[in-house]
Amino acid sequence: QVDLVESGGGLVQAGDSLRLSCAASGGTFSAYATGWFRQAPGKERAFVAAINRRGHITNYADFVKGRFTITRDDAKNTMYLQMNSLKPEDTALYYCAARYEPLTMRVRTSDSEYDYWGHGTQVTVSS
Repeated sequence: QVDLVESGGGLVQAGDSLRLSCAASGGTFSAYATGWFRQAPGKERAFVAAINRRGHITNYADFVKGRFTITRDDAKNTMYLQMNSLKPEDTALYYCAARYEPLTMRVRTSDSEYDYWGHGTQVTVSS
């Protein structure tokens, strides 16, 4: 079992950047595929980005391609989401998620595929 804690959210203006972090504890982080999701008020949780357990395969939602970058540092048990050129529509609660995946190099893009979740960090982008 792994525990996940997000940080790095905040209130920024359109065009600004933020870097979210997801710190993992309690498990062998390198055995987990991980991802970021977000949920805006009144909307369902949506996939943002995912990275496989070795960090060499990534996948992005179309609405963040070219603006967001997902990375991970297994030595620090941490995953990151660099968010550039933020837009008001990026306002949401951002969650990190993990799936125990020791035998494959897959990325996972559906929230139903993930077993562990953080509590979220709020990102608010003003226009």
